[in-house]
Amino acid sequence: MRVLVAEDEEILAELVATGLRRAGFAVDTVYSGDAALAYLGLHDYDVVVLDRDLPRVHGDEVARELVASGSRTRILMLTAAASMEDRVEGLDLGADDYLGKPFEFPELVSRVRALRRRSARPVPPLLERHGVRLDTVRRTATRDGRDLDLSPKEFSVLQILLEADGATVSAEELLERAWDAHADPFTGAVRVCMSKLRSKLGEPGLIRTVQGVGYAL
Repeated sequence: MRVLVAEDEEILAELVATGLRRAGFAVDTVYSGDAALAYLGLHDYDVVVLDRDLPRVHGDEVARELVASGSRTRILMLTAAASMEDRVEGLDLGADDYLGKPFEFPELVSRVRALRRRSARPVPPLLERHGVRLDTVRRTATRDGRDLDLSPKEFSVLQILLEADGATVSAEELLERAWDAHADPFTGAVRVCMSKLRSKLGEPGLIRTVQGVGYAL
C-alpha cells in the first residue's frame, strides 16, 4: 500500500506518484539517492520505484544498502538503461523487477501491485465481514450486493479494517499504511475519511470508534 518513488526527474516523479495514488497507493517522492535512503530508514515501504542514475548516492548503492539491511521493501528499478546487460546487472544488485523507460503506465501499476503482494503477508483476494465484500484484485466493494463506489483512500482504509478481522486499528496505523509521509496527523484526515466511509456503508453502522484506541469493523 505504501510506495516510495526515487527519481531525479521531478516532473516524471510526480507524474508516477500521481498515477500510483489514483491506483490506491500512498506514495512519497524523493529526487536523490541520499534522500531515498533517509526515507527508507524512516518508513516501512512495500515497494520502492528506484531510478538507477540518482544524484549524490547512486541508485545501485541504494539497492545494495536496502538488500544488505534485510528490508522487506521490494525494488522496482525504473531506468532508461534497458539493455539485457543492464537488466541482468540491476537484478543481480537485488532488484525484484526492472522496467525500462519509456514505459506504459498500466504496466508499472501492475508490476508495483505484484511486488506489493510479495512484500507483505498474503491477502485473500476476497475479504468479507458483516455483508461487506471487498475484492482486492478487481478493487471493488459491495455491502449486501450494493456497490459502494469507494475512493482509492476509502477502499484502502476499509481493506485495513477488514484485514484486522474485528480487531481495533489505531488512527496512527491507518495514517502510516494508507497515507503518505506528508499527511499531517493533526488535520483529521482519518476522521474525515472514516465519516465518508461510514456514510457510503450505510445503516446499520458497521464501523465503531473505540475511544482513545482507534476503529473496528
